[in-house]
Amino acid sequence: MGNKKQRNVFHGLRRRKRLMFNKKKTKRAVDTLITQHTTITGDMAFSGVLYIDGKVIGNVSAVEGGSILTIGARGSVEGEINVPHVIVFGEVEGDIHANEEVELMEKASIKGDVYYSLLQMAMGAAVNGKLVHKAPAGTQRLEHKPQAKSQIDSE
Repeated sequence: MGNKKQRNVFHGLRRRKRLMFNKKKTKRAVDTLITQHTTITGDMAFSGVLYIDGKVIGNVSAVEGGSILTIGARGSVEGEINVPHVIVFGEVEGDIHANEEVELMEKASIKGDVYYSLLQMAMGAAVNGKLVHKAPAGTQRLEHKPQAKSQIDSE
C-alpha cells in the first residue's frame, strides 16, 4: 500500500512540474533564422521572432517590444542580449537583459549576469553570474523610509 502512495506522490510531482514548465503559450512564427553553420560578427537588431542555431559574435537587441529571441541547442551568442523575451537552449557569453521573461532550458549555459522580470530555469541549466530580478515595466517599487524620531522634552 505504501508503494502505491509513493507512486501517486511521484506522479503528482511530475504533473506539477509539467504544468510549471509546459504552459501553453501562443506560438509565433520565426521571422529570422540563423542556421547551424552560420556565424555573424557584429551587433544586430531585430523585430519579431529570431531563432539562432548558429553563432553570433556581437550584441543582440530587439527594436520593438514583444520580440522573442530563442537560442537553439547548437546556438551561441558572445555579447550582450537586450530582448524582452529570451529562451536559451544553447550558450550565452555575456549579460542578458529581458524586461519580460527569461527561460533557461535543461542544457542552457550562461556566462554572465541575467536581468529578468520572470525567470523559468530547468534542472540542469547553468548560470555563472548573478541572477538579478527587476520589476516588470509599469510597476513601481516601494521604498522604505524610516520615520523621524520624535523627542519628548520633560520639564
